[in-house]
Amino acid sequence: MLLSLSDISKSYNTPEGKVEVLKAIDISVSSGQSVALTGESGSGKSTLLHLAGGLDRPDRGRILMNDRDVTALDEPGRAQYRRTDVGLIFQQFNLVPSLSVDANIAFHAKLAGRYDAAWQRDLIDQLGLASLTHRYPEQLSGGQQQRVAIARTLAARPQLVLADEPTGNLDEATGDAVLDLMLSLSRTVGSALLLVTHSMRLADKLDRKVLLRGGKIVA
Repeated sequence: MLLSLSDISKSYNTPEGKVEVLKAIDISVSSGQSVALTGESGSGKSTLLHLAGGLDRPDRGRILMNDRDVTALDEPGRAQYRRTDVGLIFQQFNLVPSLSVDANIAFHAKLAGRYDAAWQRDLIDQLGLASLTHRYPEQLSGGQQQRVAIARTLAARPQLVLADEPTGNLDEATGDAVLDLMLSLSRTVGSALLLVTHSMRLADKLDRKVLLRGGKIVA
């Protein structure tokens, strides 16, 4: 078992009072497995992903990654966890504006101490970025920026890729193609994939589906 979340609960304080987003969640992901988190908006999908990535702490419960307790890590420890163990892909891309495409892709891998020039070239070719490597993020379309974000994540060969609606800004055909590439490249790396999507059509491409409703797993 690569990732295990046990009895995870999370709530937030709002002007209207306390809102319980996740309620006693149990979920696990095996090495190399792809899992889709599905459910309507507000069901807790993105919150669960953020907790798995060490971006936030649960109110209750335990998150284990390779038997290491992520919930027990301090902020520097969680930052190191994000550098070395997980790769994060969000709709916002979060590319560094001052870096070229090539440098953006290399950024995370170099931080993790796993930069591999040959693997980066392979990713660039497979994701159709070869003619864009000297451009900067502002010179790219949304779809191109998304492919750069995917390449940056996979360049570091993470054990686990966490993706929040990674094709949400793309048209259906492009989104399908990008997800197929993500799955293929993740298998090449040996990374597990935990992906948030509202699309059951995309979710069907993954090994397993988990449905959240009202902060609970219902299927």
